[in-house]
Amino acid sequence: MSVETHGDGTLSSPGARVLGSAALPHGARVAVVVSRYHSLVTQRLLDGAHEAARARGAELDVIVSPGAFELGILALEAARSGRYAGVAALGCVIRGDTSHYDYVCSECARGVLQAGLETGVPVAFGVLTCETAEQAFARAGGTAGNKGFEAVETALDTAAALEGVRAPDRRS
Repeated sequence: MSVETHGDGTLSSPGARVLGSAALPHGARVAVVVSRYHSLVTQRLLDGAHEAARARGAELDVIVSPGAFELGILALEAARSGRYAGVAALGCVIRGDTSHYDYVCSECARGVLQAGLETGVPVAFGVLTCETAEQAFARAGGTAGNKGFEAVETALDTAAALEGVRAPDRRS
């Protein structure tokens, strides 16, 4: 049995200053680095990314990656460029008959994380790591939502939070 734990994302903290709760300015730019491997799935993730950017008033640049393994270096360079408030890395890895899946998933996640940590620019992980194609389609606009949409939202929300954390403390 599955129990809902996500909620609506609303948190309260009476009496405390909440950093990062303000939205980024209209027109913030986001890079979406998307793998062309499993393109029937990743196109749906990209569609969700476009939808999220439109909903938030953000500008979107798309950088095409050959596969999920290469997302890290492309995300790193996008983040280093100084042009983006955030980066969303989108891809899909589906388990096959060999251990290749484990290596690709692990190094993809490591590369995406490293890109954000090295640059201080948020890099959101929108890479599906699935057992079956059905699971991938469910997470790319199907019954489990669209992780491309969520990745762009995450990049923008994290950028806003970082802006709040990095702002000078104006309390006297």
